[in-house]
Amino acid sequence: MRNPLFGRGNDIVFERQAPEPAVIAHALERTEHRVFWLDDAGDAAAYPALSAWLDVDLAVVGGGYLGLWSAIMAKQRNPDARVVLLEGQTIGWAASGRNGGFVEASLTHGEGNGESRWPAEMETLTRLGLENLATMERQVAELGLDCQWEHNGSIDVALEEHQLEWLEPDKDGFLDRAAVQGKVGSPTYLGGRYHHDTALVHPARLAKELARAAAELGVEVFENSQVNGLSEENGAVTLTTARAGVRAAHVVLATNAFPSLLKRYRLYTVPVYDYVLMTEPLSAAQLASIGWQGREGMADLANQFHYYRLTADNRVLFGGYDAVYHFGREVRASYEDRTETFRTLASHFFTTFPQLEGLRFTHRWAGAIDTSSQFCAFFGLDLGGRVVSAAGFTGLGVGATHFAAEVLLDRLAGLTTERTELEMVRRKPLPFPPEPFAAAGIAATKWAMDRADHHEGRRNLLLRTLDAVGLGFDS
Repeated sequence: MRNPLFGRGNDIVFERQAPEPAVIAHALERTEHRVFWLDDAGDAAAYPALSAWLDVDLAVVGGGYLGLWSAIMAKQRNPDARVVLLEGQTIGWAASGRNGGFVEASLTHGEGNGESRWPAEMETLTRLGLENLATMERQVAELGLDCQWEHNGSIDVALEEHQLEWLEPDKDGFLDRAAVQGKVGSPTYLGGRYHHDTALVHPARLAKELARAAAELGVEVFENSQVNGLSEENGAVTLTTARAGVRAAHVVLATNAFPSLLKRYRLYTVPVYDYVLMTEPLSAAQLASIGWQGREGMADLANQFHYYRLTADNRVLFGGYDAVYHFGREVRASYEDRTETFRTLASHFFTTFPQLEGLRFTHRWAGAIDTSSQFCAFFGLDLGGRVVSAAGFTGLGVGATHFAAEVLLDRLAGLTTERTELEMVRRKPLPFPPEPFAAAGIAATKWAMDRADHHEGRRNLLLRTLDAVGLGFDS
């Protein structure tokens, strides 16, 4: 039954067709605040904490995708190099173990964002993105990574009439209402666009399998070894932890949403919290009621958008929409459990799939996204070329971190390559302002984005100004 209180003026579909409160309460009443992917990955190898001083060729700080790919590629390029990886907690515990598992070919957070920022490079960036996805898929096979890789493609869906033109109906891949609902059965879909160049992966298994592969190649992996200091002395970079440290000829900083060890980069990202629900496994009848035989990744086209996909055991992951920034740029566990956001997500889930009313959610969680003002990665080269870094992937890092690792190693080696010559690599985005201006600006931008969604996508003066200067905020 639909709630009769909704349906006013410019209400979006999730307000016009909201489920009854009892449906939401039933779905959430047994949910655990735990990351499904980390639970499902099972026991993995535990790595020791750094307990002695080491002299190494390359030190990698961060045990997420960027750090892991960097360490693996470094050993592949030079098997004799001594490479260590230092993770502050455990492998993949942060964004790399919490995301939706969408592996996009795009390096620029979508074609539109890339065209607006680097129009002269878009043909090259598109090609490099496709090559990156293909190389990543090949390496998953060659390294024997047990990570549930599925190259199923993805579908963008229009939920409001004004979004249909954004799908570019005159181009290949467009799906009209009947076609898109024939693929995935949601009454909210008005049209869609299919993209072949998207894979899906089990994110926590990918991280843990990358660590295994790195160790097998000879990388020395250390967990619970948070780096709290970086200094340069005698032509080497010194990294210190609570118990010991590393003297390295070169360093890769792969800390993403966490504060950079180089203070000059701390205004270039803000940690924005993204929230996710995971259902119990669907029965055969429930799955048949929504179709989804192609198992594509799904996303809608609103400014405040949702993303969702099936897992190997036919659960539905449903996340996005309510991106939340907290004053002060801090990353805290206390920010991860937000009742109002999970209720909103549950409501939107049953608007999307009303035929699944009665289904329960088993897991709820959140994680911090390293958001940059250009919505995709930027790159640093510091301390005389001895330290490289990348951050700001803004939620599309599963595939882009693989490309970024190649860029970082090229730069450390002093190579001039097609990758290193990209304007996207050589130039940095605008930094976010300090507090309290960052919090006020982000809050105003979120309000404007929500207003645009409620007014047929029309962007007000604030959003148009931010677009013009290249400073934005993405949900």
